[in-house]
Amino acid sequence: MILGVPKELKNHETRVGITPAGAKSLTEKGHTVLIESGAGALSAFSDGEYQHAGAEVIGDAGTVWSRAEMVVKVKEPTPPEFGYFHKGLALFAYLHLAPLADLTDALVDCGVLSIAYETITDEAGHLPLLIPMSEVAGRMAVQVGASCLQSGYGGRGILLGGVPGVPPASVCILGGGVVGTNAARIAHGMGAQVTIIDVNLNRLRELDDLFCGQVHTLASNSYNVRRATRAADLVIGAVLIPGLSAPKILSRATVEKMKPGAVVVDVAIDQGGCIETARPTTHSDPTYSVNGVVHYCVSNMPAAVPNTSTLALTNATLPYIVKLAQQGTWGAIASDRRIRSGVNTCHGKLTCEAIAISQNRTWRTVEESLAIAAS
Repeated sequence: MILGVPKELKNHETRVGITPAGAKSLTEKGHTVLIESGAGALSAFSDGEYQHAGAEVIGDAGTVWSRAEMVVKVKEPTPPEFGYFHKGLALFAYLHLAPLADLTDALVDCGVLSIAYETITDEAGHLPLLIPMSEVAGRMAVQVGASCLQSGYGGRGILLGGVPGVPPASVCILGGGVVGTNAARIAHGMGAQVTIIDVNLNRLRELDDLFCGQVHTLASNSYNVRRATRAADLVIGAVLIPGLSAPKILSRATVEKMKPGAVVVDVAIDQGGCIETARPTTHSDPTYSVNGVVHYCVSNMPAAVPNTSTLALTNATLPYIVKLAQQGTWGAIASDRRIRSGVNTCHGKLTCEAIAISQNRTWRTVEESLAIAAS
């Protein structure tokens, strides 16, 4: 198989889809790896390292896209890349299509087989390709939130952990999944007073055991959310429903009642955000204020630490990439239920029910598409 790895175009997206080590694994198995020149530079991987691994370094993105049978990216393609789509192309990347109708249209219209990292589901119902970046984003959410609490960024001028004789900041985390747990670990470690809100009581029991009762847990309902967030200095949105747009847990009215200079970090912004006042921001312009509440809603947070993030991501994605290359895309989809769960579009149709619900579109099953591919 010919695999293409273009340079990422999303604002300040510094990660890369395949490392030199990954390229070596693929070329040793007889596959061709095309790397756009400079694609790995911001993750500290040089063109020379890719060449040493047997990859072919290409000077322009168009050639990478046109020659590749499967393109491996980190983030969803941007509008300037839509023109590279063509029938028969496979795309493997984070797509987060639920709030992106234009990208969905482009993939469907061009007949692209798109497989989304974030909808691949394992036998236990976990999201193995979302977990590593959720771990990074959860830990980063506390770091950036602590920075935004400084007065120079419009925050309340509060040190997250306080000092002897001065109370610490209050951190409220909406969602007790991978993002929320990692955020709680860092916030608790920095000495903050932490509250986690989740709808799943069994998960709250697990978190209570994990943190030995040193982190407060609350059942999710409108009363608890309003009360906890109004008292918080930092609120972290960490709610995810795979494939669907994130539910709006924190209303505009509640945000307007929060403390002046409080901070919200909406990690769910990739899926539309779980805070009603949230809108996507970028690493070059990461924050804005609503009624004096600082909002940080960067949709590719892990790109701020690209070496760590790329290594963590490709540790998880490489086995899937190898399988897709070895068996061919349709062979891998047919034989591996996990990969099948990641298919979002193929043969000009949407194949993910959750995205179809979010965008009010028709869809068909991947199994129906497999039958078409076999015919």
